[in-house]
Formats: sequence, structure tokens, C-alpha cells
Amino acid sequence: MRFLMLNWRDPRNPLAGGAERVTLGYLAALARRGHEVFWFANQFADGKTEEIIDGVKIVRGGGIGTSVAKAWRWCRTQKPFDLVMDQHHGIPWFAPWWCGTRSVAFIHEVLGPIWNAFYPWPLNVIGRWQERWTHWLYRRVPFWTACQSTVDSLREHGVRDITIIPYGVDTAALPKLDEKPLTQPLRLIVVSRLAPNKRVDHAIRSLKCLLDRKIEASLKIIGAGEVEPQLRQLVEVLNLSAHVIFTGPLPEEKKDSCLQQAHFLLHTSQREGWGLNVIEANAMGTPAVVYPVKGLIESTLHNETGLVAQAETPESLADSIAGSLRSPDKYQMYRLKAWERAKTFHWDVVLPRACDWLESQARKSPSDRP
Repeated sequence: MRFLMLNWRDPRNPLAGGAERVTLGYLAALARRGHEVFWFANQFADGKTEEIIDGVKIVRGGGIGTSVAKAWRWCRTQKPFDLVMDQHHGIPWFAPWWCGTRSVAFIHEVLGPIWNAFYPWPLNVIGRWQERWTHWLYRRVPFWTACQSTVDSLREHGVRDITIIPYGVDTAALPKLDEKPLTQPLRLIVVSRLAPNKRVDHAIRSLKCLLDRKIEASLKIIGAGEVEPQLRQLVEVLNLSAHVIFTGPLPEEKKDSCLQQAHFLLHTSQREGWGLNVIEANAMGTPAVVYPVKGLIESTLHNETGLVAQAETPESLADSIAGSLRSPDKYQMYRLKAWERAKTFHWDVVLPRACDWLESQARKSPSDRP
């Protein structure tokens, strides 16, 4: 069968993140099953027009405002596809109305408040309205997503057919859980694209709260992005230079080593489709402390595999971290349960179900297209 994924970014795009990693995981698995798999994405500086990554043929064309038309014209030159996957990131590709075959929508999260992080008024209001209207337009298109929070938001917008398929991770859980007593100085870590909606500044301010309470701690920030200069400036303003390390992006092996050494992963995003880095940390025997937002309250099970702060504030995050010092036995329980649960999210477990579902969609009659 022939599959096509439409996504604004591909794995080589400088702005690629977790969405592109999981997308490649699904598509590469389809390719390994013997299918022809294509991925159409926006062009970027120095990006090749075509290349193959893990058996998936990447095709690039157009940019903001032009890539949908480019994809449509390119699609017309190709042999018919059995399934087109229209990935939503605030704005979709509207593929069900031009691809001429079966289609499904793939979404990581309903952006909602994330529009406010990237755009001023009135663009943020227009973005949120457009997103709700678009979901209603797609209400008869099958959706696929990773968590119940996104399902609930889509249903509020009128979408009827939604399937949950968990994200997988390449990170193999440690063969044996190593010893890691919860002692000061606490080793905290953030693994994230440094973007406004990730609110990494909250993690930095939380570190300041801990130090003000005479709790020794350090913070390692792994990743890069547009707000890195502001974050570095904040570290200087708060006099935290001796306690914060910016590593930039790291190879997977080095990143896993840093996660294994940390006591807690911190995640302070506005909203997530799931939180891949939470599971990656769990696989390394490191629980997470997260904000009480959609996606993160599912990737971290409060008081089981980690902690969910009571509020979306640095002070509340610091409260959760400080409270764990009073219960070192509970911390070890979090580590064990997080490590065991992470094994169930490895790609080896997730991919068979994902591929079976996508193949079943490709076999369906196209008569129910909107």
C-alpha cells in the first residue's frame, strides 16, 4: 500500500521536535512492513527537495501559505495513495477535500492557550477561533491522537471518530534500576525545545525558589530554541549561573545518561500532546515533576510515577520537589513504577497496533470522505 503524511516539518527541519520524532517512528514502521511511505513537508534553507530517511521518502515544497498548494500539485503527479495522513499543528492541510482518497487526521494536542504564547491579540483569538472551526469542519474525518485530554478537547469541538494510539519511545528502559538516593544537592533536568509555550523560565524560577529555601539544587537544560537568549538572561538576573547549565541539543546516548543521573525531570509546558521526555526519563529511572496541564497529567501519574504540581507556578513546582525530600521511600517507589511503566511505551510495544490501525484505515471504502 501507499501512504502519505502531510506535516509542516520533517525530521531534518531545524525546528523539528517530538512531533516529528514520533511521526517518523510510525512511518518507518510502515516502510519496514513493505509499504511505500511518503512525507510531504515545508521546504527550509539548505533542505534537499527529496531524500530518504529510515525508508520514508521525504518530499519538500513551499512554505507558510504555499505548501498546501504545492502538496496538492505534487500529489496529482503521483500514483494514487491508499491513505493520506493530515497532521494538524494549529492549521491543517485540508487534505480530505483535495487528496482524492481515504484520509485521517493526526493531532498531538489542541493548541488552545498555546496560541497566546506565540501571537498577540487579536491574532491569538483568531487562531483559537480558527482551530475550533477547523475541527468542526473535520468532524466526520477519523482522528488519531495519543491521549485522552486531546480526545476530550476534540469532542468539545464536534469531532466524532477518535482513536487513541500511544506514542512510543526509542529509549530502552535500563535493564536494572540503579541506586539513586534522594539527597542534596538535587539534580534537576529539563529536556525541551526552548520555545515560549514550553515555559522553561518557570523551571528556572522554581530552582530559585528551592535555593531560597536553603535546598541545594542544580538545573541542566537540554535543548535549543528561539527563547534561549532570554532564558540565559534570566539565569544571570537571578544570579543562578553557578547552578544552571545549558547543554544545547545532545546525542541520544548522552541525553539518556544525563536523564539517568538526574533526580527529577521538570516539565512546565502550557499543554502537551503527551510528553515524550517524561517517558524517556522514566525509562532511565527518573520520575518527573510536571505542571497540571493536559497531556502531562497522563504521561505522569501523580503520586505513582512522579508528581503533578497543584498549580502552574514555579512556587508550586518547588513545593512538590521540596516535599519529596521528606519522603525518600516514596521517591524510590516513583522511580520503580515509572521505570516499569516506561517499558510499555517502547516502540516495540506500540508500533504493531499503530500499523494495524493505519492499514485498516487504508483498506476502508473512500465513500465516506467529507
